[in-house]
Amino acid sequence: MSTLAEGAAPAGPQEVADGYRAGRTLPVRVELVRQLKRRRTLVMGGILFALPFVLLVAFRIGGEPGGANNQISLMDSATASGANFAAVNLFASAGFLLVVPVALFFGDTVASEAGWSSLRYLLAAPVPRARLLWSKLVVALILSLAAIVLLPLVALTVGSVAYGWGPLELPTGGSLPTGTAAERLAITVAYVFVSQLVTAALAFWLSTKTDAPLGAVGGAVGLTIIGNVLDEVTALGDWRDFLPAHWQYAWLDTVRPELDWTRLIQGTSLSVTYALVLFALAFRGFARKDIVS
Repeated sequence: MSTLAEGAAPAGPQEVADGYRAGRTLPVRVELVRQLKRRRTLVMGGILFALPFVLLVAFRIGGEPGGANNQISLMDSATASGANFAAVNLFASAGFLLVVPVALFFGDTVASEAGWSSLRYLLAAPVPRARLLWSKLVVALILSLAAIVLLPLVALTVGSVAYGWGPLELPTGGSLPTGTAAERLAITVAYVFVSQLVTAALAFWLSTKTDAPLGAVGGAVGLTIIGNVLDEVTALGDWRDFLPAHWQYAWLDTVRPELDWTRLIQGTSLSVTYALVLFALAFRGFARKDIVS
């Protein structure tokens, strides 16, 4: 008769296979290679790579942009230098285009495994739930950062070849030296990435709640659009300060003679706070979820 049948207390922790280490399951490197090979990653990278060329052709066909009454806006100075061309590409895409790859990389990551009915097999490998989410979160962050960096990098290269490497012409008048312009562009890219963390965390949380990747991606994009619409409702007054969309263009303060960090810090604090809460909800909910897919 077994020990348990005789009423004795169970033995210690269950034995695991020799060499098994929970922290070594589903390495980030392996998950990154998997995601890089997916068609949606290649398609999205191709779109972001092609956008600067599309704008370049548009300017070639439409002629040199110029402001009325000698007033220069950021878009009007697009052909002044490669730095200006890169800034215009960010301005044209930050509001919506860059939201799509971020929502895609985060919203598709867990839901796609459930949709393929492979999620339960990953967990039975066994990959701890927290480890699985952590690996997928890190890879999604890497891919999103790469997407946000790719666009201005290609735009800066294309713009420098087409219009020359020169100072950044400011909409308010004056210009920034090339070295300072490069620093400002780096700050802009970093802020755009941070400002997208709310969409990223929302998509990631929804991805742990549904088996439909399109639902997670579409839900995150849709709620981001709703936030943008609400920010246009001036009747909300100071309540708009709690909307991430209200601070998405705070990076325009970098294209001023004197860099003002106030709005950048406020936008960063709000985005990081919302993102941490949503990421925590994703981990907490997934740890208790009944996985059947």
